[in-house]
Amino acid sequence: MSNQTVTRADLAEAVYEQVGLSRNESADLVEAVLDEMSDTLAQGEYVKISSFGSFSVRQKGERIGRNPKTGVEVPILPRKVLVFKASHVLKDAINGNS
Repeated sequence: MSNQTVTRADLAEAVYEQVGLSRNESADLVEAVLDEMSDTLAQGEYVKISSFGSFSVRQKGERIGRNPKTGVEVPILPRKVLVFKASHVLKDAINGNS
């Protein structure tokens, strides 16, 4: 297993090679898709990509945590977290069950 990270530039290059748009148009398309996803999630809505998975924002409540070094209890403030749930198609592809 490699530690290769896929970047925005890699996605734009893949669009360029597979779709045939110019490199600038491909980069703009990738940016537009990511911006739309970010804006939708920031509004508290779901993003579902068929055969890939769904993204949602979940509210976590306040809780008491513990500093692992000192053992001192500290409050962890309420916050929003991003959650991704992979589709069965993606899970099967990852596990080689295509």
